[in-house]
Amino acid sequence: MTASTSRRSALRLGAAAVAAAVAVPVLGSPASARSRGFDPTPGSDGVGDPLFPTLGNGGYQVVHYDLTFDFTPVTYDFAAVVKFDAKATQDLSAFNLDTDGHTIDSVTVGGRPADWALSAGKSGQELTVTPGRPLHRGQAFTVEIRYHGNGKAPRLGLTGWKFGSDGGFASAAQSSRADTFLPCNDTPSDKATWTFHISAPQGYVATANGELLDRTPRADGSTVWHFALRERMATELIGIAVVKGTYLYGTSHRGLPLRHIVPQGQEDKYGPVVARTADHLAWLEAKFGRYPFSVYGLHIYDGYTDALENQTLSLFSTNWFKLNANGQPGYETTMVHELTHQWFGDSVTPDNWQQAWLNEGPAVYYAGLYGEERGWSVFEDKMKTTYEKLDAVRAADGPPGLPKALGGTNIYDGGALVLYALSLQVGQRKFDRVMREWVRRFKDSTYTSEEFIAHTVDVTGDSSLDPFLRDWLFGALNPPMPGHPDWKAAA
Repeated sequence: MTASTSRRSALRLGAAAVAAAVAVPVLGSPASARSRGFDPTPGSDGVGDPLFPTLGNGGYQVVHYDLTFDFTPVTYDFAAVVKFDAKATQDLSAFNLDTDGHTIDSVTVGGRPADWALSAGKSGQELTVTPGRPLHRGQAFTVEIRYHGNGKAPRLGLTGWKFGSDGGFASAAQSSRADTFLPCNDTPSDKATWTFHISAPQGYVATANGELLDRTPRADGSTVWHFALRERMATELIGIAVVKGTYLYGTSHRGLPLRHIVPQGQEDKYGPVVARTADHLAWLEAKFGRYPFSVYGLHIYDGYTDALENQTLSLFSTNWFKLNANGQPGYETTMVHELTHQWFGDSVTPDNWQQAWLNEGPAVYYAGLYGEERGWSVFEDKMKTTYEKLDAVRAADGPPGLPKALGGTNIYDGGALVLYALSLQVGQRKFDRVMREWVRRFKDSTYTSEEFIAHTVDVTGDSSLDPFLRDWLFGALNPPMPGHPDWKAAA
């Protein structure tokens, strides 16, 4: 995602709302697990995310989500079914899901009706499911939840729904709003594979993460669009939409399928824009190795005001694509930013949101390098400006590795500054190896800052990089910048 002022404000509000939420019980969290028998009473709320304390649920891991979503444009009504396969990580008498703004119609576990109850908090709702039979540690189980609602209905927390002039919608769920689309385990630490079945009436198209498998026409003139994402994805990266759009197709230079969705009637305007994706992929693949998924594309929509790295289908506002004051397509740096996230953040995902600098830092860093190569900016100038301001940001918002909230300069430009300092300390060749091996080793998994520090020491063989990175990530003040002893914090 990009760090616009509006998104920073929204994310800060979201973090504050979650932190202030009423503690809602969650059965089976690791912190409350009992050594023997079933846990008959609620344990703790959330999975312990430092920035979103009530986010997610313990006691189980989701393996696969299957979402059927029947949406009616203009009225914004929907009816949906989510099925998921999961595995209990401890004995459970009940388990919780995150949800917000849905009317639950029925719940089954293992094909049998289950008891359920909703509890309200300030940031959303908890759906507590009690199966007819307790679940044992290691047991695989299936859940089906039928529910309905309206996209514009009030939510207890922030919404992930974005509405356009066409009467449709697109999802922008980051960081904690996937639960406004489906009951789920809404934490980046629980990644799963996905299938989607999204209906769209005549004149509209549906989108979702992953590959389009098939389309099924219905008697009422609508079409069900079937998608599959075979690589695991965190809930916050969900990219469903029903819009008046046109699919544009292409391939990367090595043959990766590309599919983009642009506003109907504006194909000539946005066709040349999305066509730049092949070159962006080639530029990044030369640095990191192969793109980690089986398809990529952009969704350009007037219902959104920012840019967001939904997995395999980045979401962009129509307002992004304007030439800068010098007549240059500077928006391409944002395209590279969101594409970089497909490696850093989507394939290699933070275990919790306090690790977000290693999503946003690389995205800012490589977008800056790309802009410099194109002659649109000077990356060193950007890093010097960041260095001068970062001490004050550390004091107000926390250092890059310990942010107090999401969306600030500390995790964006500050995260890039950490990487810039590392590149100067070890040299570009070793730095490139650190970053390339990071996304290779941790592909399709989650990470922490501690793991990045250990990885850097391992790849370089230089143990002095442990305290070096700790100072940059967690220190109250900027360390000296290698090679730039004249750089000082602003007064």
